[in-house]
Amino acid sequence: MSSLSAAFQQFAPRKPHAPAVILFSGGLDSSTVLALAKDLGYTPYALSVGYGQRHSSELAAAKHIAKKMGVVRHEVVNLDLTRFGGSALTDSAIAVPTTPSDTAEIPVTYVPARNTILLSLALGWAESLGGLDIFYGANAVDYSGYPDCRPEYVASFETMASLATKAGVEALSHENRVRVHAPIINMSKAEIIALGKSLGVDYSQTVSCYQANDLGEACGVCESCRLRQAGFQQANLSDPTRYQKN
Repeated sequence: MSSLSAAFQQFAPRKPHAPAVILFSGGLDSSTVLALAKDLGYTPYALSVGYGQRHSSELAAAKHIAKKMGVVRHEVVNLDLTRFGGSALTDSAIAVPTTPSDTAEIPVTYVPARNTILLSLALGWAESLGGLDIFYGANAVDYSGYPDCRPEYVASFETMASLATKAGVEALSHENRVRVHAPIINMSKAEIIALGKSLGVDYSQTVSCYQANDLGEACGVCESCRLRQAGFQQANLSDPTRYQKN
């Protein structure tokens, strides 16, 4: 464990080299969380999900980054949430917003119950591995108003996980419970970037854009791109993101 990761001691493994499943999109936040989990001493298993999002370039990035970071195993599960729609990310008829919203409404890029579905998959894999730790790149500071990125949501899912699993029911103590870690949930985008840089994350390889092209080049105007741009600016670092040429 590095001296920097010591600041995240509350997320450290209870046993050396304990397995941890990291929800991994191939984006900035999840790449930072993967690097942190590995630095903390976990044996990392990366889980990516193709849920029918607008592009597959983030999954291509996830495969590349997971291999580069040396995860033990990287699983890509395919689900077709386009059958339900209800989001600009899963319904081509709904446009991705490219300007800031002047309302407090939850944006159309919210995918109904997506993170609950993804965390449930991670929970199933973690339990099958004999592990009790899941890492999730939720962020409640520079986030878009998504209800499943709040600390109370993460705590609630963790409680459910302990009630719904064999591992949770048979836990001998509170310390043996299932844990859902969201280590960057209260950090700004600039702080997340600074953390990742200190851990050696190559952000030029990550894809955060809601509507990246097949090459993984970002649009530069969606909300995810704007938050990312502001993060690098506030961290006083050059933005390595590959943008589409107009």
